[in-house]
Amino acid sequence: MKEAIVASAATLPQAFADIALAMLRLGVSIDQSAMKDCEVREVRAHGASLEALLVRWIEECQYVQEIEGFACRAIEFAVFDIEPKAGAEPLRLHALLRGETGASGDRDSGTRSVSARDVAIRRVDDGFEIRLVIEG
Repeated sequence: MKEAIVASAATLPQAFADIALAMLRLGVSIDQSAMKDCEVREVRAHGASLEALLVRWIEECQYVQEIEGFACRAIEFAVFDIEPKAGAEPLRLHALLRGETGASGDRDSGTRSVSARDVAIRRVDDGFEIRLVIEG
């Protein structure tokens, strides 16, 4: 079954963070207000396009959630480099996920998959909008 999630933000990094948090929250049921951001996990990704970068990064975030039972409450970018460069995958980011281990709550059907062809990133009047069509 396919469903869409959408994030809008004033900046592209914030839109990336918001859509990733929305994806990560699909796999768990937890009261966000009760969660602490006392632990940090680092996640890096590379991509040849914005869409590929977003998908690879979300996959890395989901890996941390699934393997470590890490519930992410906030995301901060140390690197958000989307200026085209020479090389196979010129775009890159390095993010710090803030949250806590063991706070992942009840999991439902698990990780949702997304591919670059199911991602739409566009500039809107007040910033950026990202739309993901995901498999449930």
